Amino acid sequence: MLLGDNILIKDIPQEERPRERLLRYGAQVLSDAELLAVLIRTGTRSESALVLAQRILKGDGGKSGLAYLIDSTIEELSNIKGIGTAKAVQLKAAVELGRRISSYSWRRQVTITSPLDVKELLMEEMRFLEKEHFKTILLNTKNQVISIEDISVGSLNSSIVHPREVFKPAIRRSSASVILVHNHPSGDPTPSKEDIEVTSRLVNAGNILGIAVLDHIIIGNNSIVSLKEQGLM
Repeated sequence: MLLGDNILIKDIPQEERPRERLLRYGAQVLSDAELLAVLIRTGTRSESALVLAQRILKGDGGKSGLAYLIDSTIEELSNIKGIGTAKAVQLKAAVELGRRISSYSWRRQVTITSPLDVKELLMEEMRFLEKEHFKTILLNTKNQVISIEDISVGSLNSSIVHPREVFKPAIRRSSASVILVHNHPSGDPTPSKEDIEVTSRLVNAGNILGIAVLDHIIIGNNSIVSLKEQGLM
């Protein structure tokens, strides 16, 4: 539902207002802008919360939509007319809460049977990250997730992703095997030469320690590549 710049919430029929629509039909039927308007609660004298939400989701010319909301800092949101620090903090808190809920729901008694399970587990958490984040999924003998460990942040290379840092938590948690995961901020999950070299080094280290490296999953923007499926490990 797109509105003109001068439309206020009071000008919208009550049954079509975001809050009332949520109460009547449930949150799942609301658009991104309507959900954002519910969080913002109030607009300005010249525009409604819904118009303000639509303006936020237009982004800054680079990213737009939810990607812009996720990547924006509190300072950037605060500078938007009609937002300010208090609303910016509310929005960033909502984004982080959503990320944690998404992550938590998949970590309960999760069994990894394929790369798609890893995609479901970590895609929403990692797809919009602006730097490369390297994680390990620790598994027990039944391939159930024990924990997900943050290993490093930065360009993937052998100095940052050292076997000592990768396998320390696996040894501490008595993990039977691990899955390596990292994201490509470009959105393209195609493995680089460095990705393949680091994977080979970690597989060899795991063999020495008796902890199998089952796969290395690279996450892009809603797409993944499994180095195991590609025959690259």
